[in-house]
Amino acid sequence: MSHLTEWLVVALIAVTGAFALRTWVVQVFYIPSTSMVPTLMVGDRILVDKLSYDFGPVKRGNIIVFRRPPGKVVAPNIHDLVKRVIGLPGQTISSGIGNQILINGRPISQPWLPKHISSGPPINPQVIPKGEYFVMGDNRGNSEDSRFFGPISSKLIVGKVVARLWPLGRFKIFG
Repeated sequence: MSHLTEWLVVALIAVTGAFALRTWVVQVFYIPSTSMVPTLMVGDRILVDKLSYDFGPVKRGNIIVFRRPPGKVVAPNIHDLVKRVIGLPGQTISSGIGNQILINGRPISQPWLPKHISSGPPINPQVIPKGEYFVMGDNRGNSEDSRFFGPISSKLIVGKVVARLWPLGRFKIFG
C-alpha cells in the first residue's frame, strides 16, 4: 500500500470516528441567548453528553439540551434549547412566593439561582405527564421555557450539559 493510500485510510477513519462521536456520544453547543444567565452566558460553548440518560435518570437541577418542541417558535434559527430540569414526570408543579417553585405543594431548593432575580411569569398548577419534564431557564424573567410551551417530551432530550468549555477563564464541570 502506498503512503498516500495509508494517509487517506487514516484520514477516513479519523473523520468517521469524529462523526460517530458527535452523532452518538458528545457534542459542543453554542449559547445564543441570555435565558440561562448567570450559569451560562451568551457565547459560552458547552459540552453535552448524549449518552447520559441512556445509563441514568434525568434529575431535577440537571442542565439539558433538547430539540425545540414541534410547532413552538422560540427563534426561527434556533433548533436546540438549553434549560434546567425543574419538574419530573408525575409531579405537581406550581409557583410559590417570589422565585419559589412548588413541587407537590412544597418549595424546592434552587441553589443555582442568584438571590435577586426576577421570577418571570408564574407557573400554572399542573401535573407533569409521564415521560415529560418541566424545564426553565435560570434567567427566569427572560426565558421562554415550559411556562410558555409546556413540559417537554423525554424524546426531545439531546443530552446533559457536563461542562462549559469556553471561555477558558470560565471553564466549569457541572455535577
